[in-house]
Amino acid sequence: MFVMNRTVEDTELSDQELLRYSRQIMLPQIDMAGQQKLLASHVLLFGVGGLGSLVAMYLVTSGIGKITIVDPDRVDLSNLQRQVIFRSDQIGDEKVSSAKQVLAALNERVTVRTINSRLTGSELRNEVANANLVVDATDNFSARFAINVACVETRTPLVVGAAIRFEGQVIVFTMRDESACYQCLYPDQGDLEERCTQTGILGSVAGLVGCIQATEAIKLLLQIGETLSNKMLLVDALNMEWHGVKINRDPKCAVCANSNNHA
Repeated sequence: MFVMNRTVEDTELSDQELLRYSRQIMLPQIDMAGQQKLLASHVLLFGVGGLGSLVAMYLVTSGIGKITIVDPDRVDLSNLQRQVIFRSDQIGDEKVSSAKQVLAALNERVTVRTINSRLTGSELRNEVANANLVVDATDNFSARFAINVACVETRTPLVVGAAIRFEGQVIVFTMRDESACYQCLYPDQGDLEERCTQTGILGSVAGLVGCIQATEAIKLLLQIGETLSNKMLLVDALNMEWHGVKINRDPKCAVCANSNNHA
């Protein structure tokens, strides 16, 4: 299903790595073969804020071989309440550079590549095509729709997360067979923008969503368990209620209806 940047045979585990990942390797669904597959995988992460911080850290500590992080912003004091990858002494620095320092300290074996700009057009499509999986942890709809188009065109699996106030959601689009896409969920884009700068957010809710995104990404890469494919997981953390909502592919979707994904 996935085209690896390195072959699994190139990811023989050292004694230190066997110890580092031992608790994962003990899981029969992962084992040695699964850990080697993670080390041969490349994940493209858009956004290293409240959600992306946790996604990046858990993917890196789990042994993802390569992660490319895209974020054009700089660290701000107001970020520190929920974007736990950053420190006070990094305020004003590029987010991707600051995040790379932390991730390198967490796991020196992982290759961390950074892009400090917004990707558009062919550049966006090429980056998506070179990844095994995309995680969308952005905070604006225009970016999400553009990322979705690139994933549909390249048939790259997409894990989308969002959080605001005490609420969060995670969705998975495999971009294969009967997979829906993000456009199916919001066919009329309209005025969808609503950010935590206007409404607020509990920091731990962003972390909760990011952890779920990381978990779904790992499951997709390993092709294990049941993922949130074509399903939106909704969490109301204030009342600690969880709901799953089925998402059907729109046969009239402007993005995926005529794609080769569903041939």
